[in-house]
Amino acid sequence: MSEPAFIARELIPQRAAPDRTTGLPGFVRTRLLNSPTNVLLTLVCILLLWFSIVPTVKFLLIDAVWHGRDRNACLAENAGGVVGACWPFVRAKLTQFIYGFYPQPERWRVNLTFLLGGLLLLPLLIPKLPAKSLSAGLFFIAFPIVAFLLLYGGGIRGFGVAWGEAALSVLAKGLVDSGYKLAEVTTLPLLSSIAYGLGTLIAWIGYALAIVLWPLTLLKKYTQASGQPVWADFFATALIVSAILFGLTGGFRNGWRALIASLTTFAGMAMVIAILRLDRGGLPIVDTRLWGGLLVTLVVAVTGIVSSMPVGIALALGRRSTIPLIRVFCVAFIEFWRGVPLITVLFFATYMLPLFLPGSFTVDGLVRVLIGIALFAGAYNAEVIRGGLAAIPRGQVEAASALGLPYWKTTGLVVMPQALRHVIPGLVNSFIGLLKDTSLVSIVALFDLLGQLRASFADPVWSTPTTLFTGFAFTGIIYFVLCFGMSRYSLFVEHRLNAHRRS
Repeated sequence: MSEPAFIARELIPQRAAPDRTTGLPGFVRTRLLNSPTNVLLTLVCILLLWFSIVPTVKFLLIDAVWHGRDRNACLAENAGGVVGACWPFVRAKLTQFIYGFYPQPERWRVNLTFLLGGLLLLPLLIPKLPAKSLSAGLFFIAFPIVAFLLLYGGGIRGFGVAWGEAALSVLAKGLVDSGYKLAEVTTLPLLSSIAYGLGTLIAWIGYALAIVLWPLTLLKKYTQASGQPVWADFFATALIVSAILFGLTGGFRNGWRALIASLTTFAGMAMVIAILRLDRGGLPIVDTRLWGGLLVTLVVAVTGIVSSMPVGIALALGRRSTIPLIRVFCVAFIEFWRGVPLITVLFFATYMLPLFLPGSFTVDGLVRVLIGIALFAGAYNAEVIRGGLAAIPRGQVEAASALGLPYWKTTGLVVMPQALRHVIPGLVNSFIGLLKDTSLVSIVALFDLLGQLRASFADPVWSTPTTLFTGFAFTGIIYFVLCFGMSRYSLFVEHRLNAHRRS
């Protein structure tokens, strides 16, 4: 008779891994010294690190000069031997590197702008914090307006009613003038007949728009005739916009939430107007030609990154459109901007764009650069986003259509979130490249961080052999911190959004 089989009642205790396969010894053994080729590559990398990192640390820290009032402190004969980085130069020019030529009494406005930007951006970067929609609205809509009013200054003479009436009046007058000029074309009989009919139609559209504007023009006159024209215009705009939103979102049945949100938004605007005294002339105006340093770098980079995203999304969707006119326009736009160097774009926006504008219409130089960079970066982002859209399986769209979702909801709720998640590395790569390309604005007389550094080299008080290397090392560290921070945060976001794909 055979013996009964043994059946284990308890699990065998787990044994620890061998010491030679875990920790630092295991990493060295299995990754660095596991083959003759890797041994050779490890030795070469150690030598490269030794001959690059050691001299850098020695120059920046060990042999560096930390105290001094002028160039004499950073000269070899006065420092007692080998001289490294001249950090007193950076300390003396630090305010110039940050603010440029911004007036010193008004630099609190720059500091306040940086503080507000950091406080509003922080809730967006921390995933577990609530109210993301409110934080996004404050950062992407409210903050740019407040930052402009803080940095540039100036007051307002009207609000939505005055601005809307002025813009529509200019449009109506332009349509009437264009229509009459087009109707006067008499090149060929057939062409002149078509031009006369089309010009007459455009002119009548302008007249109709002017007639429709009559109530708005009358309301503008009443607000301007009041003792407080800004506040009268503000309250009239608040009532009109809130009533329109209340009606469009369901009226007495479902519109209360939109009404409360609108009134809260206008209450915040009223606080900004009162605090900055915009109804009384506002803060002193600081021309953008006085801006410089890190201020210009961050303004150009943040504005370019934020504004290029909607441009890129619109172009990517337009390039995949089934309407030939939209598709051809988007393809031509993308290929044109991607085929032109950024320097050319900056020159065109700065020096040639004013030639195509009416004589009485001017655009600030920094604003022209921001528009050019936004369009340039948007064209590149469009191709990155198009790659993400192409990666979405067709079944996602078909499933959304089967559920009865229209095109815009399918795109906004199903397709676009997945596409953007796929192309996070490509988008962040474009953002990092845009941040580094901000140094090109110095070519069009805008002194960013790097341009301000080059201008500081002309100061004879700090002319030493190591000043040049110290300045470039300092700006290089700033660019590295910004770019490395963006890269690491993108890895964190990518890792978090793709958690369902990790094994």
